[in-house]
Amino acid sequence: MSDMVEVRWHGRGGQGAKTASQLLADAAFMSGKFVQSFPEYGPERSGAPITAYNRISDERCPIHSNIYEPNYVVVVDETLLESVDVAAGLKEGGALIVNSSKSPDEVRAEVKNYDGRICTIDARKISLDCLGAYFPNTPMLAAVVAVSSIIDRETFLKDMEESYRHKFAKKPQVVEGNLKCLRIAMDEVKG
Repeated sequence: MSDMVEVRWHGRGGQGAKTASQLLADAAFMSGKFVQSFPEYGPERSGAPITAYNRISDERCPIHSNIYEPNYVVVVDETLLESVDVAAGLKEGGALIVNSSKSPDEVRAEVKNYDGRICTIDARKISLDCLGAYFPNTPMLAAVVAVSSIIDRETFLKDMEESYRHKFAKKPQVVEGNLKCLRIAMDEVKG
């Protein structure tokens, strides 16, 4: 399946990597793609490393396993660069997308065994500015869409607005902050 795009997410429990993976799958599905989204847990506790996965394709995907050779890897917590080989299996031509205030070149020095494309996004700053709290999953979701072009930007933003209006029906004040967060992150991802 040459058109299939695989994404692996690395984060810590409570940071929203699993939720961002599900939102990416929802947005891709709404744009007419076939999708898979699934997490893999170690110890289920706040702060423990977790991995989540996406498969996105124009055709139904018969594969049902973890993703060992992703096109894109999203690192929601840059401290995982010290303890997890986040770039393991990352395909040539893909990208490593890291939540960091550092430049891609500064992050490169921390990544083992990878000389491909690195992108960074300061998800902490963006989420604090737009949402008033640290929710890194929203800017990281936008960053992976911007870097990968899995989904058309305007279609993605429209579908996410619909999704947020449904999800936050009882908290409509949250919708605009999340949409602003997505737009800024798509523009500010570096690399």
